[in-house]
Amino acid sequence: MEPTLSQTGSFDGAWWPRSHHVLAELPDLITALSAHLGRIVRVGLDIEAWDDVPRSVTVDGQVIRISWFPGRDRTISVSLGFQNHFLLLVVPPATGVGAAQTAMAEAAGRDNRSTAADLLPWLP
Repeated sequence: MEPTLSQTGSFDGAWWPRSHHVLAELPDLITALSAHLGRIVRVGLDIEAWDDVPRSVTVDGQVIRISWFPGRDRTISVSLGFQNHFLLLVVPPATGVGAAQTAMAEAAGRDNRSTAADLLPWLP
């Protein structure tokens, strides 16, 4: 995450999941982000990047709704409320350590203006 949480760049941070199994990966992300951001109520993700996307997931007793959209934009949005959204770059699981660290650092930079295609240029 961008350290000041200023929400002034294209991305507010990045996430590098270990697999494409959303039910295995998403609860840990939600738990970690909730500790820093507060209660998360909705997650929006690219349905083509994940296996078996449900309509909701329960994390720490809270039901978080999952919205999805078609496309390959390599992002996930996290909503705390009606107007409070954070956009994260999703680094694909098979990405090498060096490339993943570079993409994540750039996505978490304050006032970043890069697109997902700029940060992950080797992907189709």
